[in-house]
Amino acid sequence: MYGGITALRNFLYNKGFLKSKSYDFLVICVGNLSTGGTGKSPMIELLVSFLKDDYKVAVLSRGYKRKTSGYREVLANSSVKDVGDEPLQFKKKYPEITVAVSEERQTGIEKLKNLAEVVLLDDAFQHRKVKASLNILLTSFDKLYSNDCMLPAGNLREPKFGAKRADIIVVTKCPENCSDSRMDEIKRKLKPKAHQEIYFSKIGYSSEIKNEAESKPLSYLKNQKFLLVTGIANPKPLIDFLKDEELDFEEKSFPDHHNFTTSEIEALKKHPLILTTEKDFMRLQPITKDTEIYYLPIITVVLKEEESKFKRRIEREVKLKK
Repeated sequence: MYGGITALRNFLYNKGFLKSKSYDFLVICVGNLSTGGTGKSPMIELLVSFLKDDYKVAVLSRGYKRKTSGYREVLANSSVKDVGDEPLQFKKKYPEITVAVSEERQTGIEKLKNLAEVVLLDDAFQHRKVKASLNILLTSFDKLYSNDCMLPAGNLREPKFGAKRADIIVVTKCPENCSDSRMDEIKRKLKPKAHQEIYFSKIGYSSEIKNEAESKPLSYLKNQKFLLVTGIANPKPLIDFLKDEELDFEEKSFPDHHNFTTSEIEALKKHPLILTTEKDFMRLQPITKDTEIYYLPIITVVLKEEESKFKRRIEREVKLKK
């Protein structure tokens, strides 16, 4: 039933019965078919790093789980409750760009059109009211949409054939040693259309841990036990990385975008050393004065030395709109 409703909705947009609005400047949509955990935030940050030095860039998110509504610009001193964790993360990492939240993406884009040459839409693949200039669809290496099924039996928000709207498909969270034959096998499973390009990427972990006051080498965590706190969709890659580094830690996981309660915050304060993700660090501000806490930055790394090709594709789209 759910699949039928979403398929009908997409059919009405595809046939023009429901209208999508396009723009005369570049709007790039980053999204997925699944319910999360494909690495949208690191991809947004990769695009920002490509574009910020040459163009005025804005990131627009709905601000998932924020306590406010409507359009709101994100400031460096905004609270997670007002704007959401990921938008605040973008703004703190790239203070020179504009970051905003709006559940109505058309409203948000209208507010941003005089402030930016490129608007990046975070998690908007299903937001059909906006016709993006470029659609980037992410799918996780170990949970390909081609192997999944619709909610509630699986994790797909819409039927698999929705992938044909994508211009670029990125297989994320690939292992370090992903072979050419494995990549070819995945391409056969995804069955890209003639107009679609496929890239493969992995998570790159920083050699430093950080908080708002300082940075320290990852080796600082050697020979001392710490608590790993995660509130993300799939913490396994991070856990595996830390184990490979032979670090000694306990792990406490929460649901994705978890809003920590007062009792949970008080319990976490009892731990002398905490490591978390950058997104979770935004939501753990209440404990930063009471315990030693750091986050481990991550980046998206495009495999097979194709990052320059990926970057050229993005830059070409910008120039087409100039």
